[in-house]
Amino acid sequence: MEPVPLQDFVCALDPASLPRVLRICSGVYFQSSIYEISGNECCLSTGDLIKVTQIRLQKVVCENPGTGQTIDLDPNFEGFFSPLTGPQSYETLEKLVSAIMQSSKQLPIWFMSTHRIDTKARVVPQEQPLMLEAVEMHLGTSSARCVLGMGTQVEVLHLPLSTKGPFWELETGAPRTLLQVLQDPALRDLLLTCPTCPWRCLILRPQYEIQAIMHMRRTIVNIPSSLEVDVEDVTTSSEHIHFIQPLLLSEVLAQGGPFPMTTEIVEVPEGPPIFLSQWMGFLQKGQKLCIYGLASPAWRVLASTKGRKVPRYFMVSGAYQGKLRRRPREFSTAYDLLGALQPGWPLRVVVMKDYEDDDVEIPGSGSLAMGDRLEVVGSGQTHGTHGRDIDILVCHRLSDQAGEEECQEEAEDQEQIMLPLYFSGGFVEEMSDGRRYSLEDLIVQFSLPCEVKVVTKDTSHPADPLSFFPGLRLEEKIMEPFLMVSLDSEPGMYFEIPPRWLDLTVIEVKEQPGQPAGSLRATVEELTDAFYYHLRKLPTFESQSPPPRPPKRQDLSRQKKQSSQEIRIKSSEVSELQQPTLLPKLKMKTLPAVTEDRSNTYSKISVNKKGCETTKPSNTMNPDYEHDYEEVVEHFWKSL
Repeated sequence: MEPVPLQDFVCALDPASLPRVLRICSGVYFQSSIYEISGNECCLSTGDLIKVTQIRLQKVVCENPGTGQTIDLDPNFEGFFSPLTGPQSYETLEKLVSAIMQSSKQLPIWFMSTHRIDTKARVVPQEQPLMLEAVEMHLGTSSARCVLGMGTQVEVLHLPLSTKGPFWELETGAPRTLLQVLQDPALRDLLLTCPTCPWRCLILRPQYEIQAIMHMRRTIVNIPSSLEVDVEDVTTSSEHIHFIQPLLLSEVLAQGGPFPMTTEIVEVPEGPPIFLSQWMGFLQKGQKLCIYGLASPAWRVLASTKGRKVPRYFMVSGAYQGKLRRRPREFSTAYDLLGALQPGWPLRVVVMKDYEDDDVEIPGSGSLAMGDRLEVVGSGQTHGTHGRDIDILVCHRLSDQAGEEECQEEAEDQEQIMLPLYFSGGFVEEMSDGRRYSLEDLIVQFSLPCEVKVVTKDTSHPADPLSFFPGLRLEEKIMEPFLMVSLDSEPGMYFEIPPRWLDLTVIEVKEQPGQPAGSLRATVEELTDAFYYHLRKLPTFESQSPPPRPPKRQDLSRQKKQSSQEIRIKSSEVSELQQPTLLPKLKMKTLPAVTEDRSNTYSKISVNKKGCETTKPSNTMNPDYEHDYEEVVEHFWKSL
């Protein structure tokens, strides 16, 4: 096939023959010129191969051949088009019929008038296609019997041969829709007419969008057919050519195999690492990666260490085989106690902070002391002293002996304690559970968060880091699919990759992968701090409602108002003392009597209205000394 413009190739392409392989020959975009197509940067060089998989009609440009004006038609345009046989027109209907007889054409034929035709039956609009069936006498006049309309709604008209036009002959056949015209190769580049278009004759130029695959490009490339490049169809001679299309691990997971699959890493996503594991350093470009399929089970547990100043964070697989023992949980608020309460599981705690019932607005709620034992009963609501409903936690005070068994009769007489949910104190769970649980049993039987201690390490893990910590906090169960993989350069090392969080770009390699030897895979992965806080922002954690905030205390607000009023009164008194007009009166009342021996005497000077007296030495050596009053004010400021 000779090179042709891309537009001509697409217009003549039969969609049923796809896919087709094209070679870029020449044009404006060649020699590694880079341009942008649909928001994606693309490069078409001379000699490149593209595999066309689909074409889609974007729009049709309707052009007036006389003036060059254009309008865009939507692919769903509802008008009908009729092709013109040529540029010749006929002045009367008689000349049109005579030309048809001389050319030995068979009736019926299609024609139209560029002007409106008025008849007794109706008015024929301009450029309305008419079918000429025969020439006959009608009411003593030689007339052309014409049919107006299509389908079931037709109307027969008799037009005298003397009817003036101009008339144009149309191609034999009924008017066609836009898509029918574009699919007929015989109508390509012909002059057409359409009654709903503004011009008598027009040319249709369709514009398509080509979806193609390029070598080593992950996404489908969308190329407009108007691109000024020449292409050559090399489908028959390129059957041996394999277009390598990179895939994301998420795409491999979505398509579900076939597994095992041998791949090669072509791109590693940028950003900080998510795991502090040795295998993270081997994930580099060019490394071969064997994917064995979906890891089982699909759930993980987010855990953090306890008893250290700087906590460490881990993601523990559901396949973890270590044994764990429960540790007493710590609760900071009554709301946390309510969240930990499970039906059928008694919750008993020891109070770590004193509590007085006059601290809140709950009448008769009782007081607590450090060391008191409580059994959490449930939630409730009570009417506060200030007229508002308060959500509370109902508890029973237990005996001081931790090992004593309370019978049913004694339980009825237990003292009831009501704590507001916003109560901030300290509670430690009272428990005597010495059983060893597997991770799966622990998740099923108890709610998270849960405090545990690893008492038996996972034997399948070479160095189980969880057994070295005095305590762990199991925070949340996460449902996330992982892929089990191995590295070609590290035989025997199997690990699991979460495609959503570590989406590598790979290409499939035609090699027969081996089967995994054993189950040597990491069931515990230590998380980086940045990735841990990223997980905490997931919708699973955001759905957890925060604990309630305590309401504003009315008595406290009144105290604040009273104290603020006192401060304003004191400040106003001081401002009165500082006014210059009041200084003479203050001087007459506070000047001490001058004695004859001119010795230093001390006088009691009244300063404020509350009976607060201040002694100040009076300078009798200098009767004109004028600064005693300022010193009194300064002393008052210090006292205030």
